[in-house]
Amino acid sequence: MKIYTKTGDSGQTSLFGGERVLKSDLRIETYGTVDELNAFLGMAAAEIADKELKEVIESIQNELFAAGAELATPVEKQNKVKVHKISEETIDRIEKLIDKYDAKLPELKRFILPGGSKTSAILHIARTVCRRAERRVVELSSTVEISGNIRIYLNRLSDFLFVLSRYENQINQIPDVEWKI
Repeated sequence: MKIYTKTGDSGQTSLFGGERVLKSDLRIETYGTVDELNAFLGMAAAEIADKELKEVIESIQNELFAAGAELATPVEKQNKVKVHKISEETIDRIEKLIDKYDAKLPELKRFILPGGSKTSAILHIARTVCRRAERRVVELSSTVEISGNIRIYLNRLSDFLFVLSRYENQINQIPDVEWKI
């Protein structure tokens, strides 16, 4: 299979289900932002030494791929192409991960600046891209039907990435940098 199809040369692409839209379409921007988040998580996973955390990141990457597929498929076509959807159980799993790793951290008393270890900095970038993806989902849902679970999932995921960035600093014995103003 060739990686290039030439079907996008005119500035259009296909959604799952076959509909052609401009590459600047908000739906494309939305799932493209989810894809960007997934790429940053891949970079973070490449830097993480802990095997368990790598597995957590990989499971999140799979979930993000599913979210991207759901976003790329108009609701009326989702049953025909059998799109995996973000479930409430998936959201619950992220909440449990937040609780698990947050319990290992000292209480946060001040705002912190992104950074610390390289991995923590990458996770902070992923967190901000996740927030942007969430904003794009909110904007897209004002024009087309989108599952509310994706928005909730991205909201929880950004919280988890914040906690994970702090955890990475802690296990690398690098203190969080507090905001001093």
